[in-house]
Amino acid sequence: MVRHYLIKGRVQGVGFRWFVHREASALELKGWVRNTEDGHVEVVAAGEPEQLAELGSALHKGSRGSRVDAVVEHDLADSEGASLGSFQIEGAW
Repeated sequence: MVRHYLIKGRVQGVGFRWFVHREASALELKGWVRNTEDGHVEVVAAGEPEQLAELGSALHKGSRGSRVDAVVEHDLADSEGASLGSFQIEGAW
């Protein structure tokens, strides 16, 4: 199962991508997290429904110092997950 998340709120500059990376890696999900140009954070994750539900709960709570106003999520075609590797942060140096 592959799911896309768009997290809105104060989620840039507060360690949110690192928080997502830690949570997703602990759940053994594949995919990535990155900042968007309009101040949100975008996540694509692939795994079992239970794993994705746990990630979704973590995203709603957010990291320390963040403020999550909304999490928009939708399922993607399973084929979208074919090229995903171990969970990574995109655009991090």
